[in-house]
Amino acid sequence: MRLLLVEDDVPLRKRLKASLQKAGFAVDCADNGRDAEYLGMEIDYDVVVLDLGLPEKPGIEVLQSWRQRKRIMPVLVLTARDAWYERVDGFKAGADDYLGKPFHIEELLVRLQVLTRRHLTDTTHQLTVGHYTLNEEKQRLEAGQNTPPVNLTGIEFRLLRYFLLHPGKILSKTRLTDHVYENDADKDSNVIEVYVNHLRKKIGKNYIVTRRGQGYIFQQSEENT
Repeated sequence: MRLLLVEDDVPLRKRLKASLQKAGFAVDCADNGRDAEYLGMEIDYDVVVLDLGLPEKPGIEVLQSWRQRKRIMPVLVLTARDAWYERVDGFKAGADDYLGKPFHIEELLVRLQVLTRRHLTDTTHQLTVGHYTLNEEKQRLEAGQNTPPVNLTGIEFRLLRYFLLHPGKILSKTRLTDHVYENDADKDSNVIEVYVNHLRKKIGKNYIVTRRGQGYIFQQSEENT
């Protein structure tokens, strides 16, 4: 999933970006409100982590601008401010969740998982394929103590998670590329086909169906097509 991290504290931004990438997110960054507003309007992010105390344009105004222009991606607000009325103002502006500084990265990751699942699938249940469950923390597929886990590379994990969050929908190579890779990555939509084939070898060839000229569809059961 593709995430926009908006934070002007350089050391904190670097730590958060590294942790989020390790957790399987493709992370773009902005260090001021104007750049953040632009990126949020131009790119369809799966989730945004937004600090309120930003230079050039306050985070609360950035969020208000997104919502006024019908940008509905889930936004988790970060702030060092503890006043209850500031939290209320954030929710009124369109925030989906709030996390005060300082915080533990584990809590941030869990909150982001809940936000993205709720936004995309209206559920907080585990993501499954066949008899396997996707362990997002370990980035692998698991099926109980008696079955060896299926390890995934970073790109395989991002791609499979995106499929699982969009079952039954036609996903073009371009869309998959945009949500699996970061803004400054060397994007090649043809590489998606390679990783799809890798996933088919690991989970079964018929879960991911090719639609010629359109993209791929993930189906929850491995039916013959």
